[in-house]
Amino acid sequence: MLVMIIGAKGQLGTALCSVFADVEVAKVDRDSSRCSLDICDRKAVLQCITELNPTLVINTAAEHELLTCEAQPDRAFSVNAVGASWLAQACAVTGARLVHISTDYVFGGDAAVRDTPYCESDAPTPLNVYAASKLAGEHLIAATCPNHVIVRTAALYGLAPCRGKGGRNFVQTMIGLAAGGKEVKVVNDEYTTPTYTLAVARQIRILAERAEPGLYHATCGGACSWYEFAEAIFEEMHLTVNLVAAKSLDFQSTVRRPTYTVLENRRAADAGLDIMPHWRDALKDYTAARRETEHAAVKS
Repeated sequence: MLVMIIGAKGQLGTALCSVFADVEVAKVDRDSSRCSLDICDRKAVLQCITELNPTLVINTAAEHELLTCEAQPDRAFSVNAVGASWLAQACAVTGARLVHISTDYVFGGDAAVRDTPYCESDAPTPLNVYAASKLAGEHLIAATCPNHVIVRTAALYGLAPCRGKGGRNFVQTMIGLAAGGKEVKVVNDEYTTPTYTLAVARQIRILAERAEPGLYHATCGGACSWYEFAEAIFEEMHLTVNLVAAKSLDFQSTVRRPTYTVLENRRAADAGLDIMPHWRDALKDYTAARRETEHAAVKS
C-alpha cells in the first residue's frame, strides 16, 4: 500500500507520517525538494497522483490563517475548495481513496445559546471566509469522489510547527507567553476540544482503512474554554503564570468567530471506530512526548 500524505511537513502531516511509518509513504509538500505539489494546479495534481498511483491520499493542505483568508478570499477558496476538488477528481480517476481534513469552524455556534456538541448530521453555519471555503471543499469532494472520507477536527496542537500560524500552535504560544513573565489573558467564553495531532493521526488511519465513505468528526473527548485549556497547559508544564480570564470582545478582530464548536465523534463511535482520548489525557501524552524530545535534544 502506498499512502500519499499532502502537507507532510506540516503539524498534522508530520504526525501522520509517523503513524503510517510501517507502510510506504509518499511525502508530498508544496516546498518539498523530493516531491512537491501545488494542489491548485489541476494538471500537476492529476499527473502526480496518476504517476504515483497511491492506494490512499490524505490531504492536510489548507489555507487556515483567518485574517489571510478574509483578506484573500480567492486564495482561500483556491486552496480549500478548488484544490480539494482537483484532488477528488484525480482520486476518482485512479481509484484512490481520498481522506480530506476539514474543520470544526464550519459550525458557527454561539456559546450563549448552545452547549450541545455538533454531530455530523447537524447543518453547518460558517461565519467567515475560512469556514465557508472549507465547507465548499467538503461539498466538492463529496460530489466528485465516491471513495472519500472527510474528517473534521479541531484546535490542533502537536510537536511539529504549525506553518500556517507562524510556526506556533496554542500550546507553544502559551508556553512562550509564560516565559515572558507577564500577565496572560485568555478568553473564557469560547469553547472547543483541544486535539493532539498524534491522537487524531491514529484515528485518521483507522478511518482511512476501515470506515465507510462519508463525513466523520474526530476530536479528543470532552470540551473546555480556551482559558481552561491554558490553565491545564500550565499545570501540566509546571509553570506558574498570572493567567487572567478575558472575553472575546476584549480582543478586537475583523473576523467573525464562533464561540462554540465542540464536536461529537458520533459516526465513528456508532461504527465502533472511535479511539480518541479525553483532551486532558491527550495533553498529558503531549507534554510527556515534548519532555522526551527536549531531553533527547539536550543529550545530542
